[in-house]
Amino acid sequence: MLLLAIVSINLALIFYTIGVFGEKRQQTLKKWHVSIFWIGLLFDTLGTTAMGKVAGQGFGLNFHAITGMLAILLMLGHAIWATVVLLKNDDRMKASFHKFSIIVWAIWLVPFISGAIYGITS
Repeated sequence: MLLLAIVSINLALIFYTIGVFGEKRQQTLKKWHVSIFWIGLLFDTLGTTAMGKVAGQGFGLNFHAITGMLAILLMLGHAIWATVVLLKNDDRMKASFHKFSIIVWAIWLVPFISGAIYGITS
């Protein structure tokens, strides 16, 4: 279960990073970016769930748990909003969406890094 959690969280990082910076590099939101955002969210949710089972505890009120839940909710909102923008097919919205993506990605890194630090130190 621990291996599943570690692999899933790292796959979330890889997919989300590729999606966010691929979108920034191409300067417009495309279908494949949106797919990658959803895949990143899937792996993050899977990894977080598996890690919770490994830890043997439910949601706690600590820094990592709160920022982790915030990050998953932001990723969900990000993926939904990306889907809406793509469906609206508004070129201005698609061209500026990457600014929102980078903010969500940066916030997502906080629980990723704090979880890694916690895992290494405990």
